[in-house]
Amino acid sequence: MTQNTSHPTVRLTVGQAVVRFLQAQYVERDGVTEKFFGGGFGIFGHGNVAGLGQAMLQYEDEFPYYQGRNEQGMVHIGIGYAKMRNRLGALVVSTSIGPGATNMVTGAGTATVNHLPVLLLPADVFATRATGAVLQQQEMPYSMDVTANDSFRAVSRYFDRVMRPEQLASALLEGMRVLTSPADTGAVTIALPQDVQAEAFDFPEELFADRVWHVARNRADRAAIGRAAEIIKASRKPVIIAGGGVIYSDAIDELVQFADATGIGVGVTQAGKAAMPHEHPLALGALGASGSRFANDIAGDADVVIGIGTRYTDFTTASNTLFHNPDVKFVNINVAEIDALKEAATALVGDARETLGDLLEALGGWSVDDETRAAAVGNASEWRAEIDRIIEVDDSGTLSQAQMLGILNAASGERDVIVNAAGSMPGDLHRLWRPGSSKGYDIEYGNSCMGYEIPGAIGNALADRSRHVFGLIGDGTYLMLSQEILTAVQEHLKITFVVVDNYGYGSIAALSDTLGSQTFGTRFNERGDGSMHNGARLEVDFAANAASYGAKVWTADNAADFTRALEEAKAYDGTSVVYVQVDAQARFGGSGAWWDVPVAEVSTLESTQIARKVYEDKRAAQHLYL
Repeated sequence: MTQNTSHPTVRLTVGQAVVRFLQAQYVERDGVTEKFFGGGFGIFGHGNVAGLGQAMLQYEDEFPYYQGRNEQGMVHIGIGYAKMRNRLGALVVSTSIGPGATNMVTGAGTATVNHLPVLLLPADVFATRATGAVLQQQEMPYSMDVTANDSFRAVSRYFDRVMRPEQLASALLEGMRVLTSPADTGAVTIALPQDVQAEAFDFPEELFADRVWHVARNRADRAAIGRAAEIIKASRKPVIIAGGGVIYSDAIDELVQFADATGIGVGVTQAGKAAMPHEHPLALGALGASGSRFANDIAGDADVVIGIGTRYTDFTTASNTLFHNPDVKFVNINVAEIDALKEAATALVGDARETLGDLLEALGGWSVDDETRAAAVGNASEWRAEIDRIIEVDDSGTLSQAQMLGILNAASGERDVIVNAAGSMPGDLHRLWRPGSSKGYDIEYGNSCMGYEIPGAIGNALADRSRHVFGLIGDGTYLMLSQEILTAVQEHLKITFVVVDNYGYGSIAALSDTLGSQTFGTRFNERGDGSMHNGARLEVDFAANAASYGAKVWTADNAADFTRALEEAKAYDGTSVVYVQVDAQARFGGSGAWWDVPVAEVSTLESTQIARKVYEDKRAAQHLYL
């Protein structure tokens, strides 16, 4: 196929044109310009081996190719990479059609929920339809233009399907618009039919010229800033909630200056955990359902809540029960209008760094009274002392999970990174971990996706090889997605994976118990004499499994062995694994906040009946902030 044009053209396949375009994309913010794409991952099948696979081979010297083991894992690697790059960089993932493509859907949802850019290029069925139904094609009786890739529409910030070469340029440019947008970024999916990938076309040469995407720091409306300033100045007990937007905006210094000037205490979400230095006098620490009572007591009494870069999920708001001052008002700073307007807030739609400076100027030297500042400083100090108490190692011989985290935190350097996702550890990390830097804490909790831990750690390490990355993973999650350890070994990445064995799905076991479901289906046991899994414990040799991937492995079951293993693993120049057992029952007190998980309204089980009464009492405090 040819195209009549007066502009210079170059004849390429669609697959080759995609790779040529991607390697010419740059991003600029604050005067710093850098390549946007760090390369591509691909598992090749009949849908992409002769299209994008051939193109990646042809341009491998200019566009690095990485080999993954699971398509979901490859997307998670891209998410970790984008997070370490502060959303100013991304990876590409190519798959074949059918199960190879749909394996990415969970990763796409995780990227989109967390507003992190990743480009997904799943292969699709023949555009010509000349072959009839193809291997792995989902056939729909109501439409011939629907394929398995349409499942990405629900979890992508942008979706397109390129049915002709002429459509490629607009699809790629629209995809880049979304990928580089602070407000709209997430998973971008461009489905590429397998015949179109290999089709040649005369593309305009200008499509492959270096292109710089400028990431703007949009400022909030001046009138809105004035209104917000008046609300804050009228407050007596304000509180700040710092979310991930503070980190992505690189606004940590501005947040500290704002807190120092106003005397307002700062609580942090999971994504914003590293947004406020741990030792700062006004750092209240973790807030919400996975937070501490020291931060939640301040937030509960607040008459003004200043949310900065937060999405106000149910964990942050304690399912809309945390802020119980009847007159509470909200002021939200966010690049995304949808988040800025949550909780019926006075919305400041703009970049956190610029907006914090403008808001501080509008406050004109205002600060809270001495009593309010002292309350925040006191609670922050008490919580730091409580952390020290919780993580202190006793002489019981068996490590609690909190003690294990304390030892790991002490072994971590200032620039080291901790990576985790679902289970019981995110809550403990939110409360207890003391990040050394703003990029030292990657807990994927927007989607709380089991299986992110190992590939997420790989993504962080690929984005910044100068940091030592710790991938923290429970035994239940390890059994879901461990094979990317081989990818870490293959790429000679300096990562230490800490495999924590608490005998099953520990987090859901605890939740199940409080909801009257008696930890059902959460422990790993053989089926017993009856219908229950109450037989012998299933023993898994996690250390041997990790060693089979080529990692250097240590095991530990007490504080001294764990400390020594971490020291040796950090010194090892490669991928290492430390396996440690913890006491499955040893948990410390909660946040004093609630999380809404419904309990069966009727049941013959007494445990469920009791839990339902507690649930109804808690739900009575729930309300919308209007």
